[in-house]
Amino acid sequence: MITRVQKHLTQDLIPFWKGLRDNEYGGYYGYLGYDLELDKKAVKGCILNSRILWFFSNTYTLLKDESLLDEARHAYEFMKDYCIDKTYGGIYWSMTYDGKVYDSTKHTYNQAFAIYALSSYYEASGDKEALTLARNIYDVIENKCKDNIGYKEASNEKFEKADNDKLSENGVMADRTMNTLLHVLEAYTELYRVKHDIKVKEDLEQILTIFADKIYNPRLHRQEVFFDNDYNSIIDLHSYGHDIETSWLIDRTLELIDDNGELSEKIRPITKDLAEEIYKSAFDGHSLPYECEKGVVNESRSWWVQAETVVGFLNAYEKSDRKEEKYLDAAKSCLDFIFDHVVDTRKGSEWFYEVSKEGEPNPLHPIVEEWKCPYHNGRMCIEIIKRCR
Repeated sequence: MITRVQKHLTQDLIPFWKGLRDNEYGGYYGYLGYDLELDKKAVKGCILNSRILWFFSNTYTLLKDESLLDEARHAYEFMKDYCIDKTYGGIYWSMTYDGKVYDSTKHTYNQAFAIYALSSYYEASGDKEALTLARNIYDVIENKCKDNIGYKEASNEKFEKADNDKLSENGVMADRTMNTLLHVLEAYTELYRVKHDIKVKEDLEQILTIFADKIYNPRLHRQEVFFDNDYNSIIDLHSYGHDIETSWLIDRTLELIDDNGELSEKIRPITKDLAEEIYKSAFDGHSLPYECEKGVVNESRSWWVQAETVVGFLNAYEKSDRKEEKYLDAAKSCLDFIFDHVVDTRKGSEWFYEVSKEGEPNPLHPIVEEWKCPYHNGRMCIEIIKRCR
């Protein structure tokens, strides 16, 4: 497993994303169509830039290849110089190809990914300015994107409430989402990992409590996804990919802040239940469908869901009391599905955005856009290498 994955990371994913570097205007190009036509004047999503920064920072930390640190620095400079609002603070939603503000929305989800990326870049480079920026955005979230019961979603550039259309779907407009909370947790975990701050740890503990008390549905063995302002679920939706992703991301947080403590005793049964339910009710033996809404399964196989499935089942195997082989077998089987069907072997590509249950690619989705990035698949490779070496 590890040899195949490391080869894919170093010979396929890394060269592909290096090839999207924009040396004229900074950052990385924002769109590559299914036809592999590159649009050099496409909008540059700040989430995409953050995830690229995270990817190159972490591959450098893993592989110690100086060219990767140079790529990370390139992404960092674009973020620092253009994406961060120097007047009101925080990071914008997207920029034009040449670094002008395209969408000035300040979304908590996007702030979280900037913290995630900047913390990793600080670890890779030792650049204290990056840590300062991460802490500044952390302060933005805590002071402007949070209320007495949890984290808010979308704001305008002055941090006045805006419609949450960017993270709402399935016909609802959510006041709060599981997805934003999950990635604030992920970002704060990374920030705490590189700079142990007691306040960040306390925030992580609060987030885990929200997950246990508000997000997790013990009767249905799943997370709820979209909520009104008071954390009442507003749609019957089982997001398979987010549940398997959450199962290992929360375990990672617990390892860092509360290994075998009281909080772990409360939370670990939940992450175990999430992984087990996905294995039992959603995994088909080879791959994972996208989601189930009102009892109807969306059978598409999204690139990111498959990547998280591999890591989630590998984590479930490691965390199970008797090293349950079914989880390891599931991780290996999904990895085979990825290499057989999701990896796009055409020259100048990487992974398809989406394939059918049978593995046929969907030509309506591009290879790169603001959400399609090296974060899930790159992280899958990094996690496998770290866990299996």
